[in-house]
Amino acid sequence: MNAGESQRAPWIVGVSGASGTPYAAAVLRALLDAGESVDLVVSRASRLTLLDETGLSFRDAHWRDDLREWLSRGADGKPDTFAVRLDGVRHWSAGDLAAGPSSGSYPAKGMLIVPASTACVAGVALGLSKDLLQRAASVTLKEGRPLVVAVREAPLNGQTLRHLVSLDDAGATVVPASPAFYAGATHIQDLVDFVAGRVLDAVGVPHTLYRRWAGELGGGSRTT
Repeated sequence: MNAGESQRAPWIVGVSGASGTPYAAAVLRALLDAGESVDLVVSRASRLTLLDETGLSFRDAHWRDDLREWLSRGADGKPDTFAVRLDGVRHWSAGDLAAGPSSGSYPAKGMLIVPASTACVAGVALGLSKDLLQRAASVTLKEGRPLVVAVREAPLNGQTLRHLVSLDDAGATVVPASPAFYAGATHIQDLVDFVAGRVLDAVGVPHTLYRRWAGELGGGSRTT
């Protein structure tokens, strides 16, 4: 490992099997635009969701090409909407429990789970560590690093709510994938970007994904 690699401290981004792969794409693009390094863990279930929602595959052996095609698409599915550079990304297979993020000694700033399924929420809350995504989340909590859980499910039953409270008690930040409309959304991408922006707000990563509330009524309805 060279000196540059030893100083690298990425954000770990876990993508679970809940609907909402555009949220993950928006978070990943914004992290890279902010100059952040990213360690990516894409669960087995999320690959099925990605295929269903976008028609795209995510393969460990071809992850760079697959990720570039995914991130270049807008939330409406239109290809080549965004220019993408993957210089700061490292990918870990979800089944690799010996991967760097599985250890507390691995340098990381924290972890963002976007979107977070109820199964993922339960696994992290109970400390199951059944795959690298859950293990990395457990490590993030035990090391006292920021963990954001962008839960995407409706309705939420009592069991899931109790798991979310447990995560909050353990120090995680729960950010429901619930877009707001005061920012003046005119496109599906605007709604996706609002949620992604709130995820990044929770860990202090700067971005320009949405218009912030400025205390003035009607601002979101104005065209600029």
